[in-house]
Amino acid sequence: MFSVRKKQPEKSHSAFEELVRRHEASIYRVAYRLTGNHEDAEDLVQEALLEAYESFARFKIGTYFDRWLFRILRNTYIDGMRSRPKLALESLDAARISEEGTQTAREIVDWSNHPETRMLAETLDEPIQQALMALPDDFRLVVILSDIEGLSYEEVSQVAGCPVGTVRSRLHRGRMLLKDKLHAYVTG
Repeated sequence: MFSVRKKQPEKSHSAFEELVRRHEASIYRVAYRLTGNHEDAEDLVQEALLEAYESFARFKIGTYFDRWLFRILRNTYIDGMRSRPKLALESLDAARISEEGTQTAREIVDWSNHPETRMLAETLDEPIQQALMALPDDFRLVVILSDIEGLSYEEVSQVAGCPVGTVRSRLHRGRMLLKDKLHAYVTG
């Protein structure tokens, strides 16, 4: 049986656009911190916004749109991680078979001297992002929402779907893990 999607009313469409415009920077920041790179963050934001738009009729006007969207973003991220196929490891030394049937060596590009790579490595953002990516997903989410986005424990609890006590525990443990991971960078 096919379901027909009802088109959102124009008022709803313009309200949604205004809310997204108002919060687009924080939405992207959270997506970037969750995924670790710009391309995946953009994809995640697109998927979450599509899901949010389709569910906008359930959003209660007057409540925090960004918190509501962060929850959708989180769920979309988790769903995406679950649906990703397990990576098959392949040796970089193994020859590749071209379409013509000949064996060719792999060309591995060295990006270490690329200006953009050097610039990112010299700033603090890159080490922080690497440390964040090393955290377990649950810890990373609460650290991002609380310390980077400034949400209260109660708001993080709503987005993460766990009790406030769990938020506090994860935040404490996440901060300790971040401190350990960034210690060498700060002291060295």
